[in-house]
Amino acid sequence: MGKTLAEKILSEKSGTNAKAGDIVIAKVDLAFVQDTTGPLTVRQFQSSGMGKLANAKRTVLFIDHAAPSPNANLSNDHITLRDFARQTGCILSDAGDGVCHQIVQEAYARPGDVIVGADSHTVTAGGLGAFATGMGSSDVAVAMGLGKNWFRVPESFKVAVDGDFQKGVGAKDLILHLIGKIGADGATYKSLEFTGSTIKKMSMSGRFTIANMAVEAGAKAGIFASDATTRKFLQEEGRGKDYKTLEADADAVYEKTITIDAAKLEPTVSKPHTVDNTSTAKALKGTKLNQVVIGTCTNGRLEDLAVAVSILKGKKAAKNIRLIIVPASRKIMLQAIDKGYIKALVEAGAMILPVGCGPCMGLHQGALGDGEVCLSTSNRNFHGRMGNPKSFIYLCSPATAAASALKGEIVDPREVM
Repeated sequence: MGKTLAEKILSEKSGTNAKAGDIVIAKVDLAFVQDTTGPLTVRQFQSSGMGKLANAKRTVLFIDHAAPSPNANLSNDHITLRDFARQTGCILSDAGDGVCHQIVQEAYARPGDVIVGADSHTVTAGGLGAFATGMGSSDVAVAMGLGKNWFRVPESFKVAVDGDFQKGVGAKDLILHLIGKIGADGATYKSLEFTGSTIKKMSMSGRFTIANMAVEAGAKAGIFASDATTRKFLQEEGRGKDYKTLEADADAVYEKTITIDAAKLEPTVSKPHTVDNTSTAKALKGTKLNQVVIGTCTNGRLEDLAVAVSILKGKKAAKNIRLIIVPASRKIMLQAIDKGYIKALVEAGAMILPVGCGPCMGLHQGALGDGEVCLSTSNRNFHGRMGNPKSFIYLCSPATAAASALKGEIVDPREVM
């Protein structure tokens, strides 16, 4: 019987013939934390008695959620992480370097890796063919100290996507559609494995966007096979040697197969206050906005900024709109400057924030006021997600966000493209 991607990876890393439902002890290739979960992880590690990291060069501490720090308490948490990095020799990705999920793609994740992070959107690295999953701070502390952890091998859903996207439709619309279709708990502790002609033609940026949001359907992981597109991405990042071909067996057994016709998808929006509360953008036309955010770990890559520029260049955002741009990493910020994207966005009325998570967590920069409405390319719209439970958050693609910023209300991007 053939294996799914999750079964293949966990079999190799555990040295067993792993199948769905099995409990395995698997090698962890990369363990990381960020500045809201990291201090607790550090304290758990220090109190465990393990003493030494299993692999300091594959243990990374990220300062990205509150970067730069907005208050003394968070600054003290940052000191904790910086001190731990000096003491143990692990890697510190400091404020200004970028969001953990983006840097993991750029610098660390490899096809076939097992990656754990003290952040639910660790699943992003599944776009590169890794079994990447979020864990609690205590579990990540164990992985840091032992270089391994236990996993229940998840059952897998095959998500087969075929056809060509319409103009103005892309990867973000696809994953929002899927979550709306199966529900926020529709794939709880499953591995979502994406395939089909649409996926094979999709850029790495699109794959990362989809993998990033797999957890919003409850998934343990969201995994793509590695292919020529994966190889090219790693080569461009100077990591061509990290590539290996990885795909599910033709006779792999899936718990469920979900088929989607990409040609039938429309620009899609998640309405407050759950990601699976979806609608088409055109059905929400007229919904007034106060703030639009383009960026974060979900859609803060160069390709996303290029889409926004294609709509906003030479125009002005509506007067009532605070347009916020948050590139996902320092590298992306520099590329966007070189290509003139930042200039075009500033001229369109945007504010450019430091690279990092920006308004997504509501810790600083872009918090909403009572009754205010935000349209964001981020991944969550829960009550209070942007710092105020009296506000309202809608989620969408970069194209829908940019078009809506022009109009001051939610619109179907095809109206302006």
